[in-house]
Amino acid sequence: MCKPSLSENMTAEAAAKFKLFHDKMVAEGLSDAAIRAFRHSYTALLNGSTGMIAEDSIQPATNVPSLEADIKGQYGNSTALLAQTVVLKLNGGLGTSMGLDQAKSLLSVKGDDTFLDLTAKQVLHMRQSLGVDVKFVLMNSYNTSKDTLKFLQKYPQLSSDPNLELLQHKVPKINAASMEPAAWPQAPHKEWCPPGHGDLYAALSGSGMLNKLLAEGVKYMFVSNSDNLGATLDTELLAYFAASEKPLVMEVCERTEADMKGGHLAVRTCDRRLIFRESAQCEGADAASFQDIKRHRFFSTNNMWVRLDRLREAIAAAGGLIPLPLIRNAKTVDPQDDKSPPVYQLETCMGHAIECFEGGGAVLVPRTRFAPVKKCSDLLLLRSDAYVVSDAYNVVLAPHIPRAPLVDLDAKKFKLVSQLDAATAAGVPSLAQCQRFAVRGSVTLSTGCVIRGSVRSRMTAWRPRRCRRASTAMRR
Repeated sequence: MCKPSLSENMTAEAAAKFKLFHDKMVAEGLSDAAIRAFRHSYTALLNGSTGMIAEDSIQPATNVPSLEADIKGQYGNSTALLAQTVVLKLNGGLGTSMGLDQAKSLLSVKGDDTFLDLTAKQVLHMRQSLGVDVKFVLMNSYNTSKDTLKFLQKYPQLSSDPNLELLQHKVPKINAASMEPAAWPQAPHKEWCPPGHGDLYAALSGSGMLNKLLAEGVKYMFVSNSDNLGATLDTELLAYFAASEKPLVMEVCERTEADMKGGHLAVRTCDRRLIFRESAQCEGADAASFQDIKRHRFFSTNNMWVRLDRLREAIAAAGGLIPLPLIRNAKTVDPQDDKSPPVYQLETCMGHAIECFEGGGAVLVPRTRFAPVKKCSDLLLLRSDAYVVSDAYNVVLAPHIPRAPLVDLDAKKFKLVSQLDAATAAGVPSLAQCQRFAVRGSVTLSTGCVIRGSVRSRMTAWRPRRCRRASTAMRR
């Protein structure tokens, strides 16, 4: 058998337990699509699914077409397709790992502009320059919705759109001992968790937005993370996707040593379908093969192109959901209280849908389309002069910089945005002439610092003059 299928049938005991979840979700006003998707994951959990993908069940992905070598100049960039396209940004993250308590997209990136400012300006510029009212949607979570919609009031052309927001679902946490809904009366909101960006498909279906977009003639959807400013709507990629007739295409980049522990694209041996395997789906015995970047060459940028008509067909064929693989996270019901009851949080990944579509594909894109901010090292780089804002409000490498510098800040001293802000209170250093910049310990930086070549520092403070003289060589 190619892929073990999970029975949706439950024992009487399991059905009784699931009814507790069902009733809780109904009382919270969640859609039937959300409940079906959660039931699928919960059934997988009860059936002992681990989500593991053995190395001997897959083969490396090869022959992935390249945007630069195979697509540019071959398919045109007809703006007519833009009228059939929606741009959707995944905007559900709070950035808690960086010490934030609001949407990460509201973090300042270039000057006073936030991720959301630049995204809004990109969309408005595209509408004006191309003369097409490109549709734009934000998938917010319950945690980011209020702040995001309030912020976007400064852009009335966007905020006045009643279809601007797609609200991500929430799902109940599962008591690990009883497998029933977790209870935490002192803070009931902590009984819920986000279901991961794989919820995109259930949210589109359950909200009615999928049918609405199709009724309005929208056929193509481009999805990316709100913290990835490299992920812009490329009209040549759109033309290729339309011509390919593929139901879904994942943008991938070449893995480097820095990506060894990240997920990779592969081909499932039994049915030749593309799949996406994450580190959590790899047994220890397969770790060496998983991290072999010459064997498994491609990782997902989380930029996806989706045919909405084919998505609706796939949802209907699978009984009202996209049957995504389960991701089980073991936590405590109160993340700040290690002594609170252990729970499972069930999540799904948007990119795993590639295995759910016959004919799903991938395209190799340059690293410039993948510039997310996951830690303060990324943020410092984007804030520096190594990146500039183009006339179309795209954040791109400064002229004459062939590749982005590698920045590695001390993970303990620069874990939080507040720590980075304190260290750069006098301004962000110049990285335009930098190849690699590594910092260990507490370092104070300023606008006067010019980092050249490869630099390692354990200093506690850099004075501008000293920085200019000392930064041209590797320095300890």
